[in-house]
Amino acid sequence: MAIQTIGVIGAGQMGNGIAHVMAVAEYDVLLTDVSQQALDKALETIRGNLSRQVSRGKLEESVMEASLSRIKTTLQLADLGQSDLVIEAATERESVKRAIFDDLQPHLQDHTILTSNTSSISITRLASRTDRPERFMGFHFMNPVPVMQLVELIRGIATDEPTYKACLGVVERLGKTAASAEDFPAFIVNRILMPMINEAVYTLYEGVGNVNSIDEALKLGANHPMGPLELADFIGLDTCLAIMNVLHDGLADTKYRPCPLLTKYVEAGWLGRKTQRGFYDYRGETPVPTR
Repeated sequence: MAIQTIGVIGAGQMGNGIAHVMAVAEYDVLLTDVSQQALDKALETIRGNLSRQVSRGKLEESVMEASLSRIKTTLQLADLGQSDLVIEAATERESVKRAIFDDLQPHLQDHTILTSNTSSISITRLASRTDRPERFMGFHFMNPVPVMQLVELIRGIATDEPTYKACLGVVERLGKTAASAEDFPAFIVNRILMPMINEAVYTLYEGVGNVNSIDEALKLGANHPMGPLELADFIGLDTCLAIMNVLHDGLADTKYRPCPLLTKYVEAGWLGRKTQRGFYDYRGETPVPTR
């Protein structure tokens, strides 16, 4: 089917990035959130990121203005029912995602494809709560969306081939690359990445190294562009913990047990960059390790 209108649920870091790339690819985008303040902030972020692309010569100013004109916002979830494709990018909690799909379902067109940007939650389980499990799949962008080239496409047990092909076509129009993943906990990227981050937190917890030495070791010793603890702060420690819990619960293997120190940071509300404190303190001019 031809997809032209995209509904994006959630105007946070992932949602505004998805709206950004969809608009640049000449899709009409309707972005929703529960807060007008969040929507206003998202549009401001998108404009800033587009301006940065213009200043670096990656985008023409006319393209930026045309892209911004394609993004509309609404506080009414029901308004997204007229979209050809809906991408849910709300917080990484299954109960929240289920409630969103329950509320949206009565307003959907028959042909609308539903997708979730979840980084770990079962697509089959989310799809089973809807009236269209065959037109439901995982559409997992990497953060930051305008920069990262990969999109994981995850089929639930009922996802049909036309739905997969339609979503693959969207990824290709964005100029990104799709990796097809089976619907098992955390899919491909986070199945590999999160245990590494969790092991880095254990390395800190057990006193093998401090924050700085662990991050420097992986950057210089493994040629990683960002240390694992710095990356955890960028992703959000609450998100890291949620994904580790999905892995631990879904695979019942002790190797996925979340590090108690990661849990402690989340309990403290030290979630990384978004709260100004995590494994680093971001409140000054330069980040300072907290351990």
